[in-house]
Amino acid sequence: MTEACIRTAVEAIHSSPYQTVLYLAGGASQILGLLLSVPGASNTVLEAVVPYSRMSLIQLLAKIPLHFCSQQTADDMALLAYNRALKLSSPGSPVIGVGFTGSLASGRPKHGEHRFYMSTRTADRLWISKVTLTKGLRTREEEDRVSSHLLLKAIANACKVPSNDIPELSESDVSDECVKQFNEDQELEQLINGQICFKIYPFRSEIPAERKIILPGSFNPLHDGHIKLMEVATRICGDGYPCFELSAVNADKPPLSVSQIKDRVNQFEKVGQTVIISNQPYFYKKAELFPGSAFVIGADTAVRLINPKYYDGDYNKMLKILGGCKETGCTFLVAGRNVDGAFKVLDDLNVPEEIKDMFISIPAEQFRMDISSTEIRKKSGT
Repeated sequence: MTEACIRTAVEAIHSSPYQTVLYLAGGASQILGLLLSVPGASNTVLEAVVPYSRMSLIQLLAKIPLHFCSQQTADDMALLAYNRALKLSSPGSPVIGVGFTGSLASGRPKHGEHRFYMSTRTADRLWISKVTLTKGLRTREEEDRVSSHLLLKAIANACKVPSNDIPELSESDVSDECVKQFNEDQELEQLINGQICFKIYPFRSEIPAERKIILPGSFNPLHDGHIKLMEVATRICGDGYPCFELSAVNADKPPLSVSQIKDRVNQFEKVGQTVIISNQPYFYKKAELFPGSAFVIGADTAVRLINPKYYDGDYNKMLKILGGCKETGCTFLVAGRNVDGAFKVLDDLNVPEEIKDMFISIPAEQFRMDISSTEIRKKSGT
């Protein structure tokens, strides 16, 4: 690739809406310079990690791979990068996880092939490739350049922007690639199974803010109380992107089916409200997924949140877990709700002093709506 072609490809990548996390091991190091040296890199690159040592890669993967340089390892890296990109990206932005692992020319002769594996993961697509280079044809720096240019082309393809033909491969080099497409049902199955951490349906029309205002619930069904509560919480926060959040996995019930998830998502599409489908029923896990967010909850949920009963009866364990939520920058906006037959607000709850500043009251004069999805289901006989 000529320098002009490279710059054109990088500019096109930076102009696309895609945001990317890259995990690179054993080569393609020049890709970082190619991406970061062109203005607009902050539009694209969320994070780049180079787990170069074996121990670093083991810690990244949270396992010892069968082979450090293999397609499976590149795929695992890409999936981890994709989930990381979901957490770091602006709400609704399409993301790419990039995995690369290589065994290129080194200071001493290699008995095996000079090869590398690439993988790019998006919401609906997994692209994989193995390239075997001709031994002795290039220096290490040249092999790294070839792998960097090919990875740049892969990222451009994932961003759906034009990329030029790669002239660096010789006739004796071997390149194999394939693509696997995912439909919405398959993506939701992956979420239920824990392969991906969440899926966002950005039905709101405004440009998302970095901070999220999240109202979790089962939304069976979604009702006016949910919508009104979100409106009030958004005014109190002053800034942030309103998102409803539905966990497909429940703490004490079977997971939702794909059809159930899609039925509930349809409710939000009809009213133009963004919804996130996650697989985390616990708030401390939600806080890890969505650091810095404001969670909108009812007083009934807040009562359970600060009850040691739900932490194996251990008060200190409760403080430690909620303290961890606090360290992520998360807060809880608490609306009044009926608790054991009486309407209660935040001031009626005995919140421990150590975590009191995490909780913000939604005044009853701003929001009170004694309606619940359970009551609606009972009245409708469902």
